[in-house]
Amino acid sequence: MYKSVSDKLTTVIEKNTFYFFNKDFEQEYEGYVTSLRETLLVVKNRIDNEGLKKEIFEDLLHTKENGLRALLALTGFSNEYLKRLITIIRIVDNVELNKLVYKSKWYEEKSNENIKEWSDAFIQKKLISEDSKNTYFRKGLVNIFFEGSSIPFLASTIPLFELKKLSISKLKFEVTEMLDTLIRYKEKGSYSGKKANNPEMLIEDLLDKLDLSFERGDLTELIDNAPDNKRTMDFIIPNKKNPKVIVECSFLATTSSGQGDKSKTEISIDKLIKQHYPKAKFIGFVDGIGWYVRKGDLKRMVTAYEDVFTFHKEELKRFEKLLIENLLQ
Repeated sequence: MYKSVSDKLTTVIEKNTFYFFNKDFEQEYEGYVTSLRETLLVVKNRIDNEGLKKEIFEDLLHTKENGLRALLALTGFSNEYLKRLITIIRIVDNVELNKLVYKSKWYEEKSNENIKEWSDAFIQKKLISEDSKNTYFRKGLVNIFFEGSSIPFLASTIPLFELKKLSISKLKFEVTEMLDTLIRYKEKGSYSGKKANNPEMLIEDLLDKLDLSFERGDLTELIDNAPDNKRTMDFIIPNKKNPKVIVECSFLATTSSGQGDKSKTEISIDKLIKQHYPKAKFIGFVDGIGWYVRKGDLKRMVTAYEDVFTFHKEELKRFEKLLIENLLQ
């Protein structure tokens, strides 16, 4: 039966549920939250009676189904960030870090060429395993939370906002550290969304240093000749009317099924730029652990660009040289 716009509007206004929730799910999830809380209370009680010992947390990871979740809740370190960190530990060969996590005792992969991120289920299986190799995996994970912030490699790799969560003080249930965890959890979204925290700001700063202008948006020729395939460009240097260097940025800290589509899109854009702006250089900034563990998508992605850079200091220097050679000489 046909309904008028007014009737449909009235339905949404008068029958609005405001906040949908499933009562059965709420009860089930409340049980999960209560379990985490009780688990942490048991840990706190053991620390009060026995003192702060690594063995308490090793036992937590080994014997409790939600032990890792409880540890993450205590420190404010996210599960996704931990999985990224485990991947980095598997990738890099840093002597001090390797020793801290007992890497040689549990890591058996011979090559990082096609490395894939471990799933939650796989990590949990290793944590509860009785295998001696996985005993060292647990010990290494606990060491990260006790001493991770003291490792120079991690201090230079992990943002300070996250590094502060790897503090022995948080494991003592100190009130000031619990407040710190609450604040960091509350402000995480705001922190991530700040413009100054976007790696593209490094490019902006470099262009400002060289006194080079740039624009963002759609290229004129693509609007007119390929409206269905055009896309917004991150940096058009010096301007849309006469672009000499076109830069696209893709920094991924997580993996995504959309990475394959993104690489295909960039390849099609490269063809359009070559056709309509043959004198312009199409450059890519491709960086982040998300690309490292998706080598197939990464290979397709980099074929779209004339040259590819990361946000590493040496790469930024190399990009600066490219800008000088193409725009200032």
